[in-house]
Amino acid sequence: MTNAYQTSALPGAFADLRARWGWFVVLGIVFIVLGAIAISNLLVATIATVYYVGALMTIAGVMQIIQSFRVKTWGGFLLWLLSGVLYAAAGLMTFINPLLASFVFTLMLALLTLSSGMLRLWLGFQARAEHGWGWIIASGVVTTVAGLIFLLGWPINSLWLLGLLLSLDLAFQGCALVGLGLRLRTAG
Repeated sequence: MTNAYQTSALPGAFADLRARWGWFVVLGIVFIVLGAIAISNLLVATIATVYYVGALMTIAGVMQIIQSFRVKTWGGFLLWLLSGVLYAAAGLMTFINPLLASFVFTLMLALLTLSSGMLRLWLGFQARAEHGWGWIIASGVVTTVAGLIFLLGWPINSLWLLGLLLSLDLAFQGCALVGLGLRLRTAG
């Protein structure tokens, strides 16, 4: 439920966004350029992706270790602590051996994509009585095929697949930001 303050604040917030439409366009262009740079050297982009994930895992592990000491009185303190130590250690290992981490991340991506596609196929066939169930099946087929391609290309694709996904993500986010900025410019 919205209150009077939220309703009256929306036009002001929209006007503020509309006044800064150019920044969305500039940010979008920066993302597109970064995506183009990433796609020009997929190995470097893959390593950057591995380091990024490793840094996040290390930070999350350290935070979990700290949190385990803050909630010592809870049951399972040692499990919380061990989980944080293992998570931080896995993150640090990505910096020690980024190539191995790339192999592991790519294999996980392939298996999870394949599993997701198969689950969508199953859900689609379960929903045959519903309107639009074919779209779920189509999504499942595409995702399953992508997972199989990822899996069949492993471990060679570990050198470039994560970098390709990063570059595509940057490019698509950039296009979305440019589109948002241009839409804000013309919005009334």
